[in-house]
Amino acid sequence: VEKIEEQLASLRIAKRSTLSEEPAYLLDIDVSKPAQSASSRFVAVSCSNKSIRVYNRETLNFLREYSSHPGILNGVRFAHACDSIVFSACSDGTVKCWDIRLATQKAVQIFSGYPSNVFISFDINCSDLIICAGTEKFEKDTFLVFWDARGITNCGSATKEPLGVYSESHNDDITRICFHPIESSLLVSGSTDGLVNVFDINKDNEDDALISTCNSDSSVSFIGWSGKDHKQVYCMTHDEGFCWWDIAQLDTEEPITLLHVLDVRDAVSIENDTLHYLVGGLYHEKADKLFLIGGTSTGNIHLISCGTDGLSLVGTLCGGHSATVRSFCWDLAEEALVTGGEDAQLLLWKPRAVERSLTKKASMKIASSVQKRVRVHNSSLKSRKK
Repeated sequence: VEKIEEQLASLRIAKRSTLSEEPAYLLDIDVSKPAQSASSRFVAVSCSNKSIRVYNRETLNFLREYSSHPGILNGVRFAHACDSIVFSACSDGTVKCWDIRLATQKAVQIFSGYPSNVFISFDINCSDLIICAGTEKFEKDTFLVFWDARGITNCGSATKEPLGVYSESHNDDITRICFHPIESSLLVSGSTDGLVNVFDINKDNEDDALISTCNSDSSVSFIGWSGKDHKQVYCMTHDEGFCWWDIAQLDTEEPITLLHVLDVRDAVSIENDTLHYLVGGLYHEKADKLFLIGGTSTGNIHLISCGTDGLSLVGTLCGGHSATVRSFCWDLAEEALVTGGEDAQLLLWKPRAVERSLTKKASMKIASSVQKRVRVHNSSLKSRKK
């Protein structure tokens, strides 16, 4: 484990994307799964200007952009078996599928929800067979909507209707959905109602499908799987709390809660710096270790190690972002981290990488002009000018 912690602490900036003409917050990131090739080739980013941008994973060179969304984007995911297929969920009640090999701006497939659906979370399962999206609460209802995702690339721009919904297990906005990385029928969902639900969607109905309900006592902002064979579930909350449960203990007398931290900002001591927010978590399979990623409003990124005895700081990544970091993706094959933030920058971090200082200086100048335009964190600008 120490070796992995050293490796994470040694992450350095390897590449920066050049800033686009229309700067936007980078809200969600996914890295293509290395299906055909040895390493992943693409990075997809959903942006606050309602666009999806695709970059070369090695160089962070911009490849293409999809901006035909009428609503707000919520999430971006690559298919597991085909690294040129990317999905996005939208507040207009659709999940769209794009093929980045094609020169068209049109989605190759549209998965449509029901008329009142506003999707704010989604995922596709590990076998690329099922898509699930979570809705905002409408009147008294909130839904998990499911579609059959097979036959994506060969049916033109057909619209697919849902297979069905779950409607009983949450009573507020479903903020996060995460399929199990290995077992295609397992799904965990999190909501502003504080509940984290684990389902086996192979079961006939919603009641039977609901395997466990864990209560975070707060609005859920991030969820994930961890542990050997991914039998644990963890979540973060909008008030920077953290909960970690062992689903394998459900049928035993053992308590399922591994750790519950009401406010991670108070629980982690950081010399000469602070922790303002959590971004998410990453489970490092080789080390069987869960890490949290948090940060500061000036762009520092803190890597935090999780144990049943508590949380501890592994290291801080500095000098990359100049504003709040909103998204990241851990590239397991490359042992690399991709991050995006409110400074409109996309960064690739690798162990002991060296960035050429020329590009760094140029991009820093641009970043500050971006900050003036989007007026993020004026206080940090003032302090830099002194």
